[in-house]
Amino acid sequence: MLLAIDCGNTNTVFSVWDGTEFLGTWRTSTEWQRTADQYFVWLSALMAHRQLEVTIDEVIISSTVPRVVFNLRVLADRYFNCRPLVVGKPDCLLPVPPRVEEGTQVGPDRLVNTAGAHDRHGGNLIVVDFGTATTFDVVEEDGAYVGGIIAPGVNTSLQALHMSAAALPHVDISRPQRVVGTNTVACMQSGIFWGYVGLVREICDRIKGERGQDMRIIGTGGLASLFAQGDVLFDVIEDDLTMHGLTVINGFNKGQ
Repeated sequence: MLLAIDCGNTNTVFSVWDGTEFLGTWRTSTEWQRTADQYFVWLSALMAHRQLEVTIDEVIISSTVPRVVFNLRVLADRYFNCRPLVVGKPDCLLPVPPRVEEGTQVGPDRLVNTAGAHDRHGGNLIVVDFGTATTFDVVEEDGAYVGGIIAPGVNTSLQALHMSAAALPHVDISRPQRVVGTNTVACMQSGIFWGYVGLVREICDRIKGERGQDMRIIGTGGLASLFAQGDVLFDVIEDDLTMHGLTVINGFNKGQ
C-alpha cells in the first residue's frame, strides 16, 4: 500500500493509495518542526477513525519545503520500514524529464502536476494550480514540463493587502454578486476574484499565442472550482491532480 505525501508551503496532504483508488486523504498545516512521531500519531488516529486497517510499504514525497523532508523520511523508515521516494532527488525518476534551461531546479509540485495531468489528459496542456503561489505549467505533447509562470497566490495577495493597508480588513474569498462593490469588503472581493479571472485568462491566452496552438487548460488546487464559477476558464478541474501525479511517478519507478 502506498502513502503519498504532498507537502506545500501552507498545507501537507497524506493519501493512502491501494493501486486503484485513494482509500483516505487527510490534510494538516505544514510545520517543519513536526516530528516523525507526531506525524505517525496524527495519521494513525485519523486512519483508525475511518476504520482503515492497511499496511503501508511504500512512501513517496513531494515537498516545496525542504526542511520538512527529513522528518517525513524518518516517518517512512521508522514506522513503515521503507525508503521513501522523494520527487526531485536523483533516485526518483520521472516518466519524462523536464526540458528547461540547464541548472534550473523545477519545483517538485510542478513535476508531479505535469506527470498527473499528462497521464489523464495527454500532452499540450496548461496546468493552473491555485496554491500559496498561482502557477502555470506548460506540458509538452510527450509529457515533458517545458516551463511556466509563477504569480502570487490568491490568499497571499489578500494577506499582503490586509497587512500593508491598515484600513483594509481580511476578507473571505468568494465570487461577488456585482463587479462594482458598494462597501469595502465587496470591493476587495471583486478585485481579487475578477482580477484573478483576468490573470488566468490573459496568461493562458498569451501562452497559446506564443506557442501558436490551442491547448487544454487544467485547473487544480483548492480555489480552482471557485474561479470556474460562471466563467469558462478551464477545460477540466482536477481536485486530486497532485496526489494522482505522485502515484504515477511511484508506479513508473516501481516498473508498474
